[in-house]
Amino acid sequence: MNPTFRSLAAPALASVAGVAFLVGLGVWQLQRLAWKDALVAAVDARAHTAPVAPPAEGEWAGLKPDDYEYRHVRVAGVYDAGRQALVFRALANPRGRYGGPGYLVMTPLRLADGATVLVNRGFVPEGRQDQAAAMGAGGETIVTGLMRSSEGRNAFTPADDPARGLWFTRDVAAMARAMGLTRYAPFSIDADAGADPAALPEGGETIVDFPNNHLSYAATWFGMAIALAGVFGSYALGRIRAGRTGAAPAAAVGDGDGGR
Repeated sequence: MNPTFRSLAAPALASVAGVAFLVGLGVWQLQRLAWKDALVAAVDARAHTAPVAPPAEGEWAGLKPDDYEYRHVRVAGVYDAGRQALVFRALANPRGRYGGPGYLVMTPLRLADGATVLVNRGFVPEGRQDQAAAMGAGGETIVTGLMRSSEGRNAFTPADDPARGLWFTRDVAAMARAMGLTRYAPFSIDADAGADPAALPEGGETIVDFPNNHLSYAATWFGMAIALAGVFGSYALGRIRAGRTGAAPAAAVGDGDGGR
């Protein structure tokens, strides 16, 4: 085998492996794009249909967030005003008239069968927590809103203060335990906006936002694959040309010697 081609074998194999890996990442991002588009369509359908009854207590143990997130539901019950909690939240782009730093008001809604669902009744601005008192306490209330799963936390999330009823992430199980609830749903409900735009808490502030950058990610991976192939092609072409240029003088010298 030509020494030049032999020296290119290892770089060629590495480049092929790199291109295959990058193309694989691009294809995976396209698959993620299809999944995200389907998820957004499903969420949009759930959130904008007429409200239905939420899953019954017997179904709670087997529920998965992907099966119910943002489902529009209607439920009746009595608010337990003495056990509500506040979840710190900053509304950068409020849909109603209130925004900025404030709190989501989480209040247990006791159902007719004794089970409980935590309801995010809406947002109250910082300094107006006194207006978070449970509306309709003592009588049955009908709530329509979107089902939500618990929020995760990361290393930057401040520690919750259950003793003060102050939370920094909407962790349904943790809040329910702190409130002393036993039969509680594994999800919460974000209440729809009320008829009075000035009323507090301000419902209807659910943020339905799914970042969808998979197409740009796929283009990046495919572009890197093309670039890697181009770099190797340029390198290999240069080596081949250099090999041919270097071999020509040796052949010429040999011809000259044979002619003497």
